[in-house]
Amino acid sequence: MKNIRNFCIIAHIDHGKSTLADRLLEFTKTISERDMQAQVLDDMDLEREKGITIKSHAIQLDYLYKGEKYVFNLIDTPGHVDFSYEVSRALAACEGALLLVDASQGIQAQTISNLYLAMENDLEIIPVINKIDMEGAMIPEVKDQIIELIGCKDEDILLASGKSGIGIEEILHAIVERIPAPKGNPEAPLQALIFDSVFNSFRGIIVYFRVANGTVRAGEKIRFINTGQEYEAAEVGILKLGLESRKEVKAGDVGYLITGIKNAKEVKVGDTITSVLNPSQDSIKGFEEVKPMVFAGIFPVNTDEFEELRDCMDKLQLNDASLTYELETSQALGFGFRCGFLGMLHMEIIQERLEREFNQTVITTVPNVSFVAHTTRGEKIIVNNPAEMPDPSRIDRIEEPYIRAQIITKPDYIGNIMTLCLGKRGILLNQSYLTPSRVELAFELPLTEIVFDFYDKLKSQTRGYASFDYSPIGLRDSDIVKMDILLNGDKVDALSALIHRSRAQDFGRKLCEKLKDLLPRQQFVIAIQAAIGAKIISRETISAMRKDVTAKCYGGDISRKRKLLEKQKEGKKRMRQIGNVEVPQEAFLAVLKLDD
Repeated sequence: MKNIRNFCIIAHIDHGKSTLADRLLEFTKTISERDMQAQVLDDMDLEREKGITIKSHAIQLDYLYKGEKYVFNLIDTPGHVDFSYEVSRALAACEGALLLVDASQGIQAQTISNLYLAMENDLEIIPVINKIDMEGAMIPEVKDQIIELIGCKDEDILLASGKSGIGIEEILHAIVERIPAPKGNPEAPLQALIFDSVFNSFRGIIVYFRVANGTVRAGEKIRFINTGQEYEAAEVGILKLGLESRKEVKAGDVGYLITGIKNAKEVKVGDTITSVLNPSQDSIKGFEEVKPMVFAGIFPVNTDEFEELRDCMDKLQLNDASLTYELETSQALGFGFRCGFLGMLHMEIIQERLEREFNQTVITTVPNVSFVAHTTRGEKIIVNNPAEMPDPSRIDRIEEPYIRAQIITKPDYIGNIMTLCLGKRGILLNQSYLTPSRVELAFELPLTEIVFDFYDKLKSQTRGYASFDYSPIGLRDSDIVKMDILLNGDKVDALSALIHRSRAQDFGRKLCEKLKDLLPRQQFVIAIQAAIGAKIISRETISAMRKDVTAKCYGGDISRKRKLLEKQKEGKKRMRQIGNVEVPQEAFLAVLKLDD
């Protein structure tokens, strides 16, 4: 065990985590030159196209140092704030972390939040300045920032370049010398933490675990403590580029387990595996349940495909433990799911993965956050979607979630950021200069305001220089109303939204204008209205397509024409009473892109 090192790579987006992981794999000859490609651990098409890591990837490397053989378990983690749950799970399986900082960008918001996550888990931090061979590298300034942030010595900071392979050997030496070996007793009762799982259509669910105490052997009976289910360990092994089976995996190591489980509900990330013959009574603590930030409905385009979508959601949840969902019905869209996401990028990725991996085309409703409504009887109702909102006459007050936002930027853009955040009902907490060219702004903002387009706007207002991170700080009283969209007096529940009263009129007007462009014209007039309760706040009208019924009258008496027009008028009236308005799929998507 003294020769095992478990570590992960953490950093802000685009600071070179996956590239550095590539060089470590190359240097330790874990991967042959023939199999080598950029971002070799990112095995999803989506990750390669977008150039981001969406899922943490674990792999084992062998390294010879001073004549001794060492085993490294490396986990490459995502950098985007929406995938921070992946990072927190990876940290639970490690003793150390490489903290990567881009030499040309310096410390950014996500660097700091990932560092705090690592410190909470008592990990040994090795600071690395990456991309030192770039033209804009500011090595002395970035060194000062790191020293100020984590209080290390100048000589503790390693300089490297993931692209050209500078400093890789020094990093490997530091991993051996600085990161402690895992503690644990291979003879004790088995305790292993599940930190990830994937679904394989041939072999069932593959569970990734880290053994804290004891040994997992192939063929023995094991039990999942939280669910109480018992299985036979059909195959155990270690994670190389593929899966390599072993007879046993001992304390301190990271491995995989195949038991032939097919039901997604039986595997919970954060659960503890123990042996049936020599069980441990305690489960491994310190694993938080995921807290979704954004809620949206996902519905199949054809209602017949609902059962198929349910299976796909189960399988996707195994691959992505931060996705939560429950059943929901909508008058307009039929049966579907209310899903909880960690942010808008996460929602977009889930939608893409459903389409690519499972061939499911889905409709997504307006994303919103979770509110708490207090009724006049003293009841507390959690409102995840507009349909759950109680009658306004029964509501005493509504609370909405607030976050603390941390924005790091250049001083030139302070004005733009202030305008943006104050326009989103933000409160400035403090402003501090980290260095003469970097300033940190802290705001309190309602979560509703940052759900839609805040991140995109922040990037465009600061030419991409601002970095943003947030953490929830609790609930506060707020004036939230439910805005309905009516088509000829009928509510379309999938277009309803929960929104702050000051924003409702503007949002309603934009939405009605957008729907006017998107809804196909009918033989009758369609009135599109936005309403809060009984009060209409905005209206647009789509005029009827009119057939020329007088075309067959050549000359003659005007009364003949009038008779035909009156007859048409009666028909239109009747048609309007029984005709229903079809809402195309683009209309539901339009709500998400209101500012375009």
